[in-house]
Amino acid sequence: MNIFKSIKRNLIKRSVIHSILEAEQHNNDVINIHRIDKKNIGDFYCAPHHYFDVLKGKSLDIFDYKSEDKEVRNHFINEISERSLIIGGGGLLNRDGFVMQMKMFEKLTTKGKKIVLWGVGHNEKSPKTYGKVSKYNIDINKFGLVGTRDYNMPGEYVPCVSCMHPIFDQKFEVKNEVGVVFHKDTLKKESITKKYQNFATSSNTTNLEDLIAFIGSSDNIITDSYHTMYWAMLMEKKVIAIPNSSKFYDFKHQPIISTFDEALHHLNKGTTYGGLLEECRATNIKFAEKAFNYLNL
Repeated sequence: MNIFKSIKRNLIKRSVIHSILEAEQHNNDVINIHRIDKKNIGDFYCAPHHYFDVLKGKSLDIFDYKSEDKEVRNHFINEISERSLIIGGGGLLNRDGFVMQMKMFEKLTTKGKKIVLWGVGHNEKSPKTYGKVSKYNIDINKFGLVGTRDYNMPGEYVPCVSCMHPIFDQKFEVKNEVGVVFHKDTLKKESITKKYQNFATSSNTTNLEDLIAFIGSSDNIITDSYHTMYWAMLMEKKVIAIPNSSKFYDFKHQPIISTFDEALHHLNKGTTYGGLLEECRATNIKFAEKAFNYLNL
């Protein structure tokens, strides 16, 4: 992006946020805001509007505030100003790309806006923060109801709502000792992908059905995708995670943490967690009841 485009986009973002903060705020119905990215199925499926009928069709991309399309930006302004908000899930906290939006939501809590944080978590890029994050970049106490996917952090623990997807009720035949799932950014790194050219591989850019079938057919999963890690643990696989963000360190049950160079040395050493799928679903159903009561849905 050249400097002129960057300046223009920053002006657009600030203008949209200013318009929302200056607008009269209402709580008519609800909108679920998260990162709607069909090329990253973890981001796409981590939101409750996919799983609860009362939220069906009520979604908004958190990146619409910087769209070059004025109609998209105006829709973003109007939906946020008119609706109660469910924010999440996904790694929306402690992340540069979401700071402006999350700070705006925090300010809206002082204007009578009803806001639920659902399954959000920290997502810091710097390796020096891994396993050391102790606070969020917003004050979660200002929000009406808070569920975070980070077990050791403030807020009620609510793991990613994607556990509610019925696809996890399917059974699969194990065909591979090892399955490797690359994050979409890692696909561009030939030095890494070449290491695993003789193994069964997939990525988080594929569709959900194919990825879950791939996980199901593997005994061990090596991955640098947060949601692949999570889904593999729900499916009682032995997981070796390659962290690319702080988010890998705060799930309730820890996988083996490794690197792409060392991961194969940890095969069959991971812990499987029976009943985890049912536990995560029960937690989300309980949280949904509280959220829908708070939002008068």
